[in-house]
Amino acid sequence: MLPDRKTPAHQPVFDHGNRSSIIFVTVCTKERKPILANTEVHKLLLESWQLANHYMIGRYVIMPDHIHLFCAPAVNERNSIRKWIQYWKSQASKKWPKLEEHPIWQPEAWDRQLRSGESYSEKWAYVSNNPVRHKLVIKPEEWEFQGEMNQLLWHD
Repeated sequence: MLPDRKTPAHQPVFDHGNRSSIIFVTVCTKERKPILANTEVHKLLLESWQLANHYMIGRYVIMPDHIHLFCAPAVNERNSIRKWIQYWKSQASKKWPKLEEHPIWQPEAWDRQLRSGESYSEKWAYVSNNPVRHKLVIKPEEWEFQGEMNQLLWHD
């Protein structure tokens, strides 16, 4: 039996020849405060992700209290995924519009590299339905706090 994990195990990104390296990341707000799903924060996160250029953001969904995103290494000599997440979270926190909402983030994040046989588009279909499952919209495309910054191509 596996132990219940209270903190994420951060595995290094494995390069497998010409195979894609796409990582699925989940980041939550401190105490799951519902402070993310608004236009100002959406714009701020996009700016923070652009500054954190060691990884490219693919598709993402910003929920009220957490973010799901897919990313891929953008440079050969990159920081660990953990340091990259810490960097963009700190950039967003510095420019956060409401100081009373600090601290913004849980200290840890969850990340998992997609493995052979998994489908980026199938994972995206599940993630993009998150606002529907939370009864925030009727159809996934109605949720305005989602998008795709870079097209991440999946191939085995």
